[in-house]
Amino acid sequence: MAKARIQFLCNTCGSIHPKWMGKCTDCGTWDALEEYKAPTVDKHHDNKSNAIADFVNGAEALRLDEIDTQSIARLPTGIAEFDRILGGGIVPGSATLVGGEPGIGKSTLLLQIAGRIGMAPGAAPKVSVLYVTSEESARQTKLRADRLSMKSADLRILAETNLERIIHQIQKHKPDVVIVDSIQMIYKPDLPAAPGSVTQLRDCCMQLVYLAKTTGVAIMVVGHVTKAGTLAGPKIIEHIVDTVVYFEGDRFHAHRIVRCVKNRFGSTHEVGVFEMTGDGLKEVADPGMLFMHQHGQPTSGTLLTAAMQGSRVMVLEVQALTASSVIGAAKRKTSGVSNDRVSMILAVLEKRCELKLAADDVFVNIAGGVKVVEPAVDLAIALAIASAHINRPVAPGTLALGELGLGGEVRPLPHLDARLKEASRLGASQAIVPPMGKNVPTLKGMAIHEVRRVNQALAAL
Repeated sequence: MAKARIQFLCNTCGSIHPKWMGKCTDCGTWDALEEYKAPTVDKHHDNKSNAIADFVNGAEALRLDEIDTQSIARLPTGIAEFDRILGGGIVPGSATLVGGEPGIGKSTLLLQIAGRIGMAPGAAPKVSVLYVTSEESARQTKLRADRLSMKSADLRILAETNLERIIHQIQKHKPDVVIVDSIQMIYKPDLPAAPGSVTQLRDCCMQLVYLAKTTGVAIMVVGHVTKAGTLAGPKIIEHIVDTVVYFEGDRFHAHRIVRCVKNRFGSTHEVGVFEMTGDGLKEVADPGMLFMHQHGQPTSGTLLTAAMQGSRVMVLEVQALTASSVIGAAKRKTSGVSNDRVSMILAVLEKRCELKLAADDVFVNIAGGVKVVEPAVDLAIALAIASAHINRPVAPGTLALGELGLGGEVRPLPHLDARLKEASRLGASQAIVPPMGKNVPTLKGMAIHEVRRVNQALAAL
């Protein structure tokens, strides 16, 4: 057998390089190349006759009007919030990657899905599931299933880390769904690399995806997350699977947000909201009051905003705190929002509103551990910082919506009506919003203040 050829794989973009370099020439990421030993023998093309057979028996090119567009029957998981982010359920023959921080609830949710999928309303009769646990024993998994009060006759547990034995069990029992928890512990014995290495991760994941496409079995794989919050291993793992799902939220909070960041069979805009309890993860169908806290008295630096999470509106509490720096170098700490975005908002407040914040430590937090990436919360962050800086409480029930420009202007937002209606339903008393023209809604119990610049918003407080 020929000696394995050593190459280097970029963890960020998945490109392969013949030698190690400090910087990937394709994506520009520093210190992202790791050693990768490419397989020397391709079992599908080990001789000329097999290669010819592959050409003869391959797929045939079809005209566009010859392709069947009939929708694929999905498998409901029995958990409506998870079906929501997948686009209606699990697609047979698909590969799904589930990532999240340790202890956030990945294994709990997937084990609940494994136990409920055969009992879901509208599911095919006797949907069989194979749960492959590479980090626990079968006894540990059974004890966890007992804590979750799971009873499923069509669920098999396999405690194995060898990929060839796992594939043998899949071919033997022919399950409809296979759950692998986790991919970092699975290994191919013919690869000269340790489990969890780039070589093993890439080849094991690709072989599982090929198995899903050729047999029609749906495969769900758990992936670990690095300190930076991204899925461990090469980026190519996310490229080859059909769906990538992330768990968000703080493990020390009860609620979890499950977000789909890639989906070849549906939208990537939906999120699912769950609450961690002693009986596992429970769905939160109406998360209205989940992220709002009723304070005993008005507090400076606190007000409400409304963020779009897919097609769902979530009313969130923005908190800010400013304090004099004692070491000469002001700190900027954020939780739930981009630190760069907050730095831009601070610059706008200093330049356009003449607030002296350069010597203050500034802390911004989205209560509940929720992460918000859309600029709709810019105005709420700016008003929270200003309120904390001048130590003047905002009136309870105040909502702020708007994107800030560098000139201090407040820009309009999409879905503004839906945000205001949800905030009104939850008891918001007034809203500071961008100009709406003639489309100002009439909402019972809510006063709407339109502002064009951040100066006007400060005056409205």
